[in-house]
Amino acid sequence: MNQWKKTGWTILIAMLMSNMSAKAQYVYGTTGLLHMPTADMQEDKTVMCGASYLDVEATPGEWDYNTWNYYLNVTIFPWLEIGYTCTLFKIGIPNEGYSYKFRNQDRHFDIRLRVWKEGWYRDWTPQVVLGTDDPGTTSFTDSGVTSTTSSVGNGYWSRFYLAVTKHFAWQNIGELGIHAAYVYNRRRYYHLNGPAVGVNFRLRPMTDTFLGKVANGLNLMAEYDARTMNCGLMYSLWKEHINVQIELTGCRHLSAGIMLKTWLK
Repeated sequence: MNQWKKTGWTILIAMLMSNMSAKAQYVYGTTGLLHMPTADMQEDKTVMCGASYLDVEATPGEWDYNTWNYYLNVTIFPWLEIGYTCTLFKIGIPNEGYSYKFRNQDRHFDIRLRVWKEGWYRDWTPQVVLGTDDPGTTSFTDSGVTSTTSSVGNGYWSRFYLAVTKHFAWQNIGELGIHAAYVYNRRRYYHLNGPAVGVNFRLRPMTDTFLGKVANGLNLMAEYDARTMNCGLMYSLWKEHINVQIELTGCRHLSAGIMLKTWLK
């Protein structure tokens, strides 16, 4: 085995043995499972930035092609998270024969507010979060007057939600997260109005064996996001500073993202 192969295997093993406990969703550029929101929150003063490849099935109906996004997200207080996400658009130019290329982007804000912390009243009480993504929608009528609506125009990723999360831990095995939410919008091509449920299981088999170290922190996820069934997994590398997520929208269509995380402390 040459030196390059040895180096490659060393990097791969180091990645797999890293702590894997990130909880960001790269489709929206905020905290959650894959598509559905949860009541999980990042640590105080957490800063996340990242980029994702999105299969067409993971996007609103205004996209009929695979695309990309990038985002910046800051947890200002342990109870308040704000994000800014851009998703790339393809536009055809007449003098180029309507060749469609990535020439523009949709921009939206995300806000999450924790209203109840897990275990505040009793150990069994869950965490509760209110949130919204892309809350404002602007469009032009035939008369040229700008109007605000939540069914047409921009605001493609719009949703409002109430999310509840509860965790259960087993020593030397892992942690189970159970999540439920009610998601709402009035979008014509990305309509959400109903319950969402999901689970994640983060392995923590604190053993000194090779397989135990490889499995430690592997985060497996499955959900119904009020529209589709999705499944995926997440890895966190270098003490959560580099995070990779893989999603199968509808349990078939592959999307993936990478996110960098740091803490302003």
